[in-house]
Amino acid sequence: MPDAEVIDTLAARLRHAEAQCSATAPVRGEIATDDGAAAYAVQQANVDLRVRNGERIVGRKIGLTSLAVQRQLGVDQPDFGTLFASMAAGDAEPMRLAQLIQPKVEAEIGLVLEHDLVHEKHTFADLQRACAYALAAIEIVDSRIADWDIRFVDTVADNASSARFVIGSRPVLLKDVDLAGCEMTLTSDGDVLSRGNGAACLGNPLNAAAWLADRMVRLGTPLRAGDVILTGALGPMVAVRAPGTFVADVAGLGGVRATFID
Repeated sequence: MPDAEVIDTLAARLRHAEAQCSATAPVRGEIATDDGAAAYAVQQANVDLRVRNGERIVGRKIGLTSLAVQRQLGVDQPDFGTLFASMAAGDAEPMRLAQLIQPKVEAEIGLVLEHDLVHEKHTFADLQRACAYALAAIEIVDSRIADWDIRFVDTVADNASSARFVIGSRPVLLKDVDLAGCEMTLTSDGDVLSRGNGAACLGNPLNAAAWLADRMVRLGTPLRAGDVILTGALGPMVAVRAPGTFVADVAGLGGVRATFID
């Protein structure tokens, strides 16, 4: 693990990149490519600063839930980032491209918790009981690393490449939807850009959520009632290159729209 000065310097570099909408070099030049603990320390430094500055944590996102992407980055587990209220946009609420660097959209399933998740090991049934409902969601990812030239430590340090998120307006009880089997289609202007299903998230979005719940308990920051969990991409992410609207339709959960303007 690098010393605190290195961690703080990397955290400041990523903050500056986000604030200036100008990408920076990968952090793996400063920390080892297999030093996940250091990468999470960089992420946490920026999370702590945002909280001290008055921002409110509203949940967590899970990334790298695709086994193919894990193999590509040389890891055997997902990663996570923190969601703040300032990152949330309403369904079809315009988001300014000028405030982002190199955004991409992912269609996901969002979960909202009704109960805290505080056990050392959570079962599938624990997650079923704890979730108030599921919704269709779109995550806007935006690497602060130039050209998306990322490895595991780069995306972890960069708050799992998170930027914005939109959740749908149709909450559905878990008993009324097949989370693993639900099909997703992501479109823009009627063109199909991405397809997938719930099984892309470690076989079932609840498996991804259970992994996150266990991890957060080990870190001393368990997931709480009211938290939003973005459970991972249902299909390939799509670059946002111009103003427009992306629509994610998830069978059983309805649709959700991410709208971008100049």
